[in-house]
Amino acid sequence: MTKIPVLHFNQLIHALQRDGWVVVRQKGSHIRLQKRLPDETLKLTIPAHRPIKRSTLSHILKAARLSVEDLTELL
Repeated sequence: MTKIPVLHFNQLIHALQRDGWVVVRQKGSHIRLQKRLPDETLKLTIPAHRPIKRSTLSHILKAARLSVEDLTELL
């Protein structure tokens, strides 16, 4: 199992955009992204923190249906 990296929110957003996620809006310090799949729409909320806590990043990856290895490839 690969260790979860320490990332700033802008690094994470750019990596997710490479995976097809689109920034929908920002309200305060939270950025909303979504990705349309053939049968559903996935939604994520990314906190604008530097750095993002590893536990928060873990939950974001789980909701995005990505592994740590997938994220590492997108970076």
